[in-house]
Amino acid sequence: MSGDVVNLRQARKKKARAEKDRVAEQNRLTHGRTKAEKTLTRTLNEKAARTLDQGRREGSDGAEDA
Repeated sequence: MSGDVVNLRQARKKKARAEKDRVAEQNRLTHGRTKAEKTLTRTLNEKAARTLDQGRREGSDGAEDA
């Protein structure tokens, strides 16, 4: 009835590392974007804002007409 001897301290550390790796992988999927993706998104947002601003009409006081 002799089983393998397990060092509990090492087992806890191993489990904690596995959990930390799992969380890190999830964060990479959630937040990780390449610089090219970030640049593309920023460029598209700026272009959309410019296009929207080109269509604005300004009244005499700067407010839009209703």
